[in-house]
Amino acid sequence: MMGRAVSPVFVGRETELKSLGEIFDQAREQAAAAVLVGGEAGVGKTRLVTRFAEQAAAAGAQVFVGGCVELSTEGLAYAPFTAVLRQLVRDMGAADVAALLPEGAARDLARLLPEFGEPSGDIETDTARARLFEQILTLLERLAERRPMVLVIEDIHWADRSSRDLIAFLSRNVSAIPMLMVLTYRSDELHRTHPLRPVLAELTRVGGITKIEVPRFTEDEVARQMAAILGSTPTYSRVSTVFDRSAGIPLFVEALLDCLGGETLPESLHDLIIGQVERLPDETQRVLRIAAAGGNRVGHDLLCAVSGLSEADLEDAIRPAVAGNVIQISDGRAYTFRHALIREAVHDELLPGEHTRLHSRFAEEIDRDRALVPQGRAAIEIAHHWHSARNDLWALISAWEASAKAHKAFAYTEKVQLLERVLMLWDKVPDAAQRIGADHATVLERASEGAYSAGDIDRAMKYVKAALAELDDHTAPERVAELLVRMANCKKHRGRVGAIDDLRRAERLVPLPSETRTLVLTRLGTLLIMADEIVEGTALTQEALRNAREMGDERQEADLLMNLALGHSISDDLEVALATNSRAQAIGTRVKAGQVVLRALANNVDALENLGRSEEAIALAVEGEKLAKKYGRYRNQGVFIANNRAEALESLGRWDEALDIITRSLIFDPSPRNRWHLLRMRAQIGMARGQLEQVLADLTEVGALSDRPEDWTQERTLNTRLALQWFLLTGAPEAALTRAEIALGTTPLSRKPMLGWRLLAMIYRVSDAALPISPNRARALRERADVLRTAMVAKGRVSEAYERECRQDFDGAAACWAVLKRPYQRARNLLMAAHGLDRDGMAVRLREAHALATDLGAVPMKEQIEALTRRSGIALTDTPAETAALLTPREVEVLRLLTEGRSNRDIAQTLTISAKTASVHVSNILAKLSVSTRGEAAAAAHRMSLLN
Repeated sequence: MMGRAVSPVFVGRETELKSLGEIFDQAREQAAAAVLVGGEAGVGKTRLVTRFAEQAAAAGAQVFVGGCVELSTEGLAYAPFTAVLRQLVRDMGAADVAALLPEGAARDLARLLPEFGEPSGDIETDTARARLFEQILTLLERLAERRPMVLVIEDIHWADRSSRDLIAFLSRNVSAIPMLMVLTYRSDELHRTHPLRPVLAELTRVGGITKIEVPRFTEDEVARQMAAILGSTPTYSRVSTVFDRSAGIPLFVEALLDCLGGETLPESLHDLIIGQVERLPDETQRVLRIAAAGGNRVGHDLLCAVSGLSEADLEDAIRPAVAGNVIQISDGRAYTFRHALIREAVHDELLPGEHTRLHSRFAEEIDRDRALVPQGRAAIEIAHHWHSARNDLWALISAWEASAKAHKAFAYTEKVQLLERVLMLWDKVPDAAQRIGADHATVLERASEGAYSAGDIDRAMKYVKAALAELDDHTAPERVAELLVRMANCKKHRGRVGAIDDLRRAERLVPLPSETRTLVLTRLGTLLIMADEIVEGTALTQEALRNAREMGDERQEADLLMNLALGHSISDDLEVALATNSRAQAIGTRVKAGQVVLRALANNVDALENLGRSEEAIALAVEGEKLAKKYGRYRNQGVFIANNRAEALESLGRWDEALDIITRSLIFDPSPRNRWHLLRMRAQIGMARGQLEQVLADLTEVGALSDRPEDWTQERTLNTRLALQWFLLTGAPEAALTRAEIALGTTPLSRKPMLGWRLLAMIYRVSDAALPISPNRARALRERADVLRTAMVAKGRVSEAYERECRQDFDGAAACWAVLKRPYQRARNLLMAAHGLDRDGMAVRLREAHALATDLGAVPMKEQIEALTRRSGIALTDTPAETAALLTPREVEVLRLLTEGRSNRDIAQTLTISAKTASVHVSNILAKLSVSTRGEAAAAAHRMSLLN
């Protein structure tokens, strides 16, 4: 009866199977989708998904299957994806798989599967894992472009942190391709603190993800399952008994039918499952106990080695378990327990001494011949078995070795877990330092490095502090300095103060030229420049640059050149910044450093935008985003470049395009700094459109409305400007006045156009708004702003426009913004210029400003203009229908005089308007007729019969 305890007929699950089919059909026609298939252990999740995969394959889909194993929770990273890669290589060959990726990208996959060659020597721990994720995403996209694809990942409740993060990344970012990702998990194992819980919560919030819960069988379905297994219709009483005892779980139904006649029933589910095993021959049971210690899947050769049996004897011993469907034969000469619950039940039956002995044997045999396990798994398998054997010495040694392997595979979270095991065992092994060749502080250092690379900043800081407590400044100055650099990076990442103080201490510890001093100077110089301490930051950066050149480190040289360019940018030496970044980009291209190329390019996008060359900035950003995808760096650097593109689009009034970029970029779960930049840009557009609820949420998240201290010029400046704009928009000019006073009373403003000049213009607006309620403070604020403006030099067109705005030359500023093609700024200045003018002068400016505001959807400004025109008795739409789309009546009159060769002064006298208003009319006419000279305007007027 053992051999027929699995139903040969697929029973039930019609609804779930239909749902999977419908979702896959939608994915093939529309966009990628994902399904979470949950259910209790033994309820039939694998059977359901296998049946669906068979149907999908029969319909022409590619099907790839990877499974998580219990060992994953102990540090075996990316197990399901390694299995999928292995399947791909087996089906296509490594060369053909590599051909689907950008040039050189397969070297990242080599960290998971050696068939892809030698791994890249450039680890770049801060971006390496993100790059690996993007390579896998690209591979799946290229495969799905060939034909529809199903990716099945089973048992994600056992997934390691790296696999969970990759699953979440793919769920957010796979789109517009015919692919369905199916994820199975045990819902009954998800206790309150299970690490999968937050991942599932996040996944269910992502669009295109469906959740299917596989229910227990009904009594009727149990009867059908029993009939299929028994080959005949069971009696009602027997069905009722089996249904009651199995609770409708198919695996338990099968186990109950294996009991003698189904009459003598076990007392517990554990006894129920183990009863299947106990009816096997003694030697078979012994081999199963050995196999259970090895995991859910054990290779034939490994099982031979640990059991001490010859191949023939092992085959004879295990054959009854195969016949009884306890063990199944899988690819690669391996044995797999039919269900993890069976393996768990057998393993739980091991006696204490047997448990220790078997796990020790597995560790010894794998260590003796590492080819007994799949490539890349030996170190973590050995660490797992020594830990399970409770052998403190070898558990410590093997965990240390496995942590190094995890680091090379970009499995930083798993690296930290293994190092934490080393730390836990440290006091139990008297000569631990000698055994692993490293002291306790080194373990803490590496744990901090792994946690930082994994994005677990708080844990990284904890380990940095612990390591610093064990090291002495005098005996280990370089190690302390390197840890202080990491602490500074953590603080900056978290938006905390004190990073520069840490780096100054580090700089004092390493006064002589060395790699460590260059590292310290590089970071300290950068942060000083970012804090607007440009002179000191530049000097330190130049020293580091000399050191890098002496060492022949071109990569470091390029990074330092970009740091210098940052100083030029903040100082408004934008042309110099452009040239310096281009030099760095050329070095990056020569040494094939994608990170350098993209950083230099991103910086130049920003420089072009600040120079007023927004359209060029957009074109360069598009090129950069394409390169970021090619290099597998879109999630980090690509998103940064995309944000810069959004800034340029915002300037040009292409707000919907900018918002689309922001929305798509946020899906990538960018770093906090990149996310905050995106939210600031969304808040800027939101305030201009009056979308207060979303703006408040964004400004709160980025800290713009809080008293949180901010060391960095860019973040401090942006947050201050947005806060001032928010206070004015929400009718709180006194709060704006207080914040503006603080801004002018701390550090000097950056001379960068889109930072310092833009903030200064906003401060003048605050002064004007606060004048009626607090005249003395408002005047004092303006006086301080005047002093600051006088000291700042407006070098470029953007700076000039803001400078004119600050001097209340609103018509001049509006003309500058027209040249720069920045409609919102032009509309705002036209509105400001309209105040205090005669009725005709107001009408000219307000009509154009209203049209611009309407096109942009700038509701608050549009309402301001409409309120002012009502108070002034000005109609916004009084032009004849035939000319409404082109020129106003007054502009027609001005054009008639212009064609007669009249000067602005003559036009003003003839029409009884001011010369300035006449000048505005002429500028508007030239713009509307798309001409650049008065003569061209006259010719266009005759050609278009505008004066008839």
